[in-house]
Amino acid sequence: MSENTGSDNPNKTAKSNTWLNKFAKNVTSQYGEDGIIGKVLDVINDSNKWCVELGSWDGRKCSNTFNLISEKEYSAVLIEGNPKRFKDLVKTFEGNGKAIPINAFVGFEKEDGLDALLKAIEIPVDFDLLSIDIDGNDYHVWEAVHDYKPKVVVIEFNPTILKTVEFVQPRDVRVTQGSSLLSISKLAKSKGYELVSTTKTNAIFVDSKYFGLFGIRDNSAEVMMTDESLITHIFCGYDGTVFIRGCGIMPWQTITYKESRVQQLPRWARKRVGDRNILRRKLGRFFRRLRKKNII
Repeated sequence: MSENTGSDNPNKTAKSNTWLNKFAKNVTSQYGEDGIIGKVLDVINDSNKWCVELGSWDGRKCSNTFNLISEKEYSAVLIEGNPKRFKDLVKTFEGNGKAIPINAFVGFEKEDGLDALLKAIEIPVDFDLLSIDIDGNDYHVWEAVHDYKPKVVVIEFNPTILKTVEFVQPRDVRVTQGSSLLSISKLAKSKGYELVSTTKTNAIFVDSKYFGLFGIRDNSAEVMMTDESLITHIFCGYDGTVFIRGCGIMPWQTITYKESRVQQLPRWARKRVGDRNILRRKLGRFFRRLRKKNII
């Protein structure tokens, strides 16, 4: 939990920790990020009108920066690795000298990280907004940024992971699993950032020096993640039956989880605790031994 109760805080009167969510609005963003970003930048009120977006697609689709570029006259570095999407990106901003498209996959090593890509561009160290949406290594790409300190960072988290769970996918460009909000929030704190809002799939952080302006008393992941519509819960009964509740779907593959396929015990072994049937108890012990040895 983070607090700011200083006299310089104009929002010190009680307000919801998630008050920024009411400003959610889409221009080209997916889940209201455009409106929230606009309000966050208004509150900070310290702009150099530069933004950077990783995973820019065609410059419009699910973009968190298009509105800033087209309506607020922002300069922008727009990075897209897919060659076809990059062609569309160039076409979108054709004639706009403030938009700098780059065809590259951003990594997390010294030679391919964001620091290396931005080195050749005259962009402020504290540019206004960094948006990271690369479907997997978002955590590792941000972790590798050392030479720049954007005021606001919008970064994708895996919304199927409970807000109390720490999970960071392997540091591998071939893996596309994503990381949990809690783990990304801990990374953010280590880099001097504080969580101010979340949408369905994105977390919005600000440089900690601006955090007191937002009047948020508890910005823990548990409080700030309000949309749990993609969470699937798995639990078991006393008899060993496994149940699935909640979303129940792999959202990106649109495949439904089936309880029948996740059972760990055969039906005959699913009995109440303290079952006195001797034969079933012996079979149960034998079954568990086989499972421990990975025979079945």
